[in-house]
Amino acid sequence: MSGKAWLSLGANIGDPKAQLADAVRRIDAHADIQVVAQSSVLSTKAWGKTDQPDFANMAMGVETTLSPLDLLDAVLGIELEMGRVRKEVWGPRVIDIDVIAYDNVQMQSERLTLPHPYAHERDFVLDPLGEISPETVAWVKQVAQG
Repeated sequence: MSGKAWLSLGANIGDPKAQLADAVRRIDAHADIQVVAQSSVLSTKAWGKTDQPDFANMAMGVETTLSPLDLLDAVLGIELEMGRVRKEVWGPRVIDIDVIAYDNVQMQSERLTLPHPYAHERDFVLDPLGEISPETVAWVKQVAQG
């Protein structure tokens, strides 16, 4: 299986812009993933838990031979390699990589829901994604509306 996926990346502790660039390099270095599009990096206020530094956010498109769940495992592995520790929901982080969409796959499992269930509510996801794939933003919103 080969597909196109859309990822959202964010960071707000350490050197966020450098960490985003490092994450992009690591994702592109994966044998089964090729980066095909990148948005600019946007500075955004924290969402959910607001008493923390602003985030640097971006989106990227990848071509991959991995299944959606295998892609999730790959990006979670990159988060771990980069020092991501999950202490609190919506808390500060050195890197966050979310799978937002994979082709037009709709799925719901314990580990992954596609499209991402909150993407349509989050400008920090939609704005950078809209730079590189406005059609994916439209699809994510359409699915969210039922």
